[in-house]
Amino acid sequence: MKEFILALDQGTTSCRALIIDQKGNIAAVSQKEFKQIYPKPGWVEHDPEEIWTKQLGVALDAIKKAGIESSALAGTGITNQRETTVVWDRKTGKPIYNAIVWQDRRTAEFCDKLKIQGHSKKILEKTGLIIDAYFSATKIRWILENVEGAGKMAEEGRLAFGTIDSWLMWKLSGEKLHVTDVTNASRTMLFNIHTLEWDKELLKIFDIPASMLPEVRSSSEVYGTTAGQFPAGVPLAGIAGDQQSALFGQMCIEKGMVKNTYGTGCFMVMNIGNKAIESKSKLLTTIAWKIGNNTQYALEGSIFIAGAVVQWLRDELGIIKSSADIEKLAGSVKHSDGVYFVPAFAGLGAPHWNQHARGTMFGITRGTKAAHIARAALDSIAFQTLDVLQAMQNDSGIHISELRVDGGATVNNQLMQFQSDLLQAKVVRPKITETTAFGAAYLAGLAVNFWSSIDEIKKQWQVEHVFSPEIKPEETDLLVKEWHRAVNAAKIWAGN
Repeated sequence: MKEFILALDQGTTSCRALIIDQKGNIAAVSQKEFKQIYPKPGWVEHDPEEIWTKQLGVALDAIKKAGIESSALAGTGITNQRETTVVWDRKTGKPIYNAIVWQDRRTAEFCDKLKIQGHSKKILEKTGLIIDAYFSATKIRWILENVEGAGKMAEEGRLAFGTIDSWLMWKLSGEKLHVTDVTNASRTMLFNIHTLEWDKELLKIFDIPASMLPEVRSSSEVYGTTAGQFPAGVPLAGIAGDQQSALFGQMCIEKGMVKNTYGTGCFMVMNIGNKAIESKSKLLTTIAWKIGNNTQYALEGSIFIAGAVVQWLRDELGIIKSSADIEKLAGSVKHSDGVYFVPAFAGLGAPHWNQHARGTMFGITRGTKAAHIARAALDSIAFQTLDVLQAMQNDSGIHISELRVDGGATVNNQLMQFQSDLLQAKVVRPKITETTAFGAAYLAGLAVNFWSSIDEIKKQWQVEHVFSPEIKPEETDLLVKEWHRAVNAAKIWAGN
């Protein structure tokens, strides 16, 4: 009996695997962190070979923990950190350079040049994206220009580009499949989200040969089967970038539904139905998923630093021993005592899009304690989320009264309550907060008829806790005003 789905969740700091049964129960989980590489300030890299070995390792470990054979798997779904760019040699199967991570800022100046050359409008209209070092296109260009012999190899058709989903598909299929899905393709700055094809004009702007690109497929179909180092014959059946996967896992399947994932970064995504809306508030328009012939679109606001600010307090400042300690430390004070922390370590994301901004803290006095800094750090996650939510309401014309939340930081009740207070809206935490992995599992399960329909899946989504506002709107307004002062000050610093 094919009783389980394997979900592979390849994130920014760890590789995870979950075994999920038909009722939506988790039979086993395995997770391993991998190395973050920082060759220069603002540069972030991963070793693609390490990602593959860790992802393979956790998949095999999860199967073992669940006490099953691979023959019990009905299919496998992949969800992945998006935009992170891998270029490999088709002949050897080896990457020609480290993966350049979505957080990496090395191509910021190149992005500035593209804007000066007047490409912003065209790129926004075709891709729904704002020119930024965040996306894959400039990373590919950098590899072709800076790795010896890469340009020539690309011209000869020897090189393959992929976001992490494509790299894992290539490895899982025994180096047979070079595919991606519409969600990941829509994050490259090379994909036309209206025609659902790689765009020749954009490829010309970035001088990237079409031969490097993966075939673009839907988010839920059987692409092939496993081979090579993974037990053979398991259908590879679902792909979605992590935020779109979380949107699906949260069952935000109707227009106007919104979710926010609190991970390394924060990502808020709103289902806007089957027509793309061009954002007037510097949000991104992206593809939510494609199932069969039905393509759904979404508005997205990306906050670069969320949970990463807690890691920074732990690893660089040493004021907490583990990430879980933050709630107790921050909770030991009633508020941040006027301290505002703008964690723009990798620039400011939506709706500001200032790639030159850097982390700053304001309002520090002799009385400022570690607890106040911890509180301000947590508060910054909620403030940044508010900025994005307001932009979404402006673009869509839909008043958002409920935010569905997932990701590691949602276990922090204090943060979730503050979030509800700031938004003056309900914050809904589901019983299963593994929504990113579940999204991939659901997409794969639908493709192999493990679940008969979205309606069947919908019944599995259940509420664990609802946070409602506990402070008055006028109190919120005052806090928000001070936050915007801090953000504006950070922008002035960046401008100089």
